[in-house]
Amino acid sequence: MVFWEGYLSDEAMGTFAPIIVYWLYAGMYQILPPLDQFRLHTRKEEEVKNLVPLNSVIKGVLLQQLAQATVAQLLFVMTCKANLSGFASQPSILVQIVQIIVAMLVMDTWQYFVHRYMHQNKFLYRHVHSQHHRLVVPYAIGALYNHPLEGLLLDTFGGAISFLISGMTARTAVVFFCFAVVKTVDDHCGLWLPGNIFHLLFQNNTAYHDIHHQLQGTKFNYSQPFFPIWDKLLGTHMPFNLVKRPEGGFEARPMKDQ
Repeated sequence: MVFWEGYLSDEAMGTFAPIIVYWLYAGMYQILPPLDQFRLHTRKEEEVKNLVPLNSVIKGVLLQQLAQATVAQLLFVMTCKANLSGFASQPSILVQIVQIIVAMLVMDTWQYFVHRYMHQNKFLYRHVHSQHHRLVVPYAIGALYNHPLEGLLLDTFGGAISFLISGMTARTAVVFFCFAVVKTVDDHCGLWLPGNIFHLLFQNNTAYHDIHHQLQGTKFNYSQPFFPIWDKLLGTHMPFNLVKRPEGGFEARPMKDQ
């Protein structure tokens, strides 16, 4: 039994929980003190380099989440089984873990190739993907700040395909989508915090994605949100050195693979 059973359906939780988790987790970063000693960019860089104000970022994220919620609800309705609670048909924990791993790999694959194509196609980059790169210095709330078409193709369709191919139930999808949201927000938070479990477990992390937002890294490190597998296989992996700045904080300095 899960805590929402009897109050909300698994389908409703799968639709709305990721949105709530996004704003709770990103909001936590937003209200933290400046933490200059852990920043990958100075606050001055964020003010000067970013080309879109916070209120526009928030509106853009809300628009994307509206589209995501609509597609998610339609997807769950179409795949809903006769057992409304989902409890009896819920697979074992081991099966669910395998399904989540499969979904992670499918999502990474989808996002890598769509993301890379949006950089290689000049029209799509100029009119669609460049909106996300207006945040040269990423921060948590801007993790899902994209052009609506990119949000639909990259994130919404990527999530739907991961859900369908993995064969997970709506209840398992709650866990997977919330985890994916937290990981995506963390990758854009702009902070290299000590003890961050994502930095310890994933090579694809805050500094890894920060490289992609830098001018010399825009053609590298496309992989999101979990593993750098496709970057390494297809020659778009750019490793980095994480060095301390004299004035405080860190800097992810890109270097080409040898």
